[in-house]
Amino acid sequence: MSNRRKSRSARRNGRPFLLSEEVEGRLVAASRTGVAVELAAEMAGVSRSSFLGWMRRGRVEVEARESGESPDPAEDEYAALYVKVRTARAMAAARAIANIRRVADGGIVTKVTTRKFRDVETGEIVEETVEDRTAPDWRADAWYLERQHREHYGKEAVVAVEITGLGGPTGPEESDVDMGAIAERLDQSLFAVEYPPELEDGGVVDAEVVD
Repeated sequence: MSNRRKSRSARRNGRPFLLSEEVEGRLVAASRTGVAVELAAEMAGVSRSSFLGWMRRGRVEVEARESGESPDPAEDEYAALYVKVRTARAMAAARAIANIRRVADGGIVTKVTTRKFRDVETGEIVEETVEDRTAPDWRADAWYLERQHREHYGKEAVVAVEITGLGGPTGPEESDVDMGAIAERLDQSLFAVEYPPELEDGGVVDAEVVD
């Protein structure tokens, strides 16, 4: 059964009253930069709830069409907005990841210095250009892994600890197990994942994604 909702506010030509072409263009352009939903809506001159409501209706319509249902012409504008905004935000995310990779790999040109001097052997004027480049930065990789693979590298990741091979007996004589060895292994396992101070200050937060 479809969850589609009919448009309650539309112009004669069928386009929702608030969702003009200008508003749509602003929402897509803002989303292309990767800004939060609130800011995208503010840049377009509409409320956050209106923006999310349009996106919700568009998603429902797109999913309905993908499942084989007949298109609902009344939802065309919402479906189009949904597809455009999702594409724009995906492009922004891809661009951001590419920049993070550049920082991680290093080699970004930060300064170009050109000097001219006379070659002592030939007497000719020689021009020399020197480029200063950034060094690889592992913190960019750490930031990416912590957010893209939270289950393995996130701060909230659970460290699975398996206590085996301690050499202690099993069965009724379990009281002979070296508890000191167990405590030491637990301590090593639970604190195996360490983060540098730069990543502990909470200065980086997740971007909000419209779904």
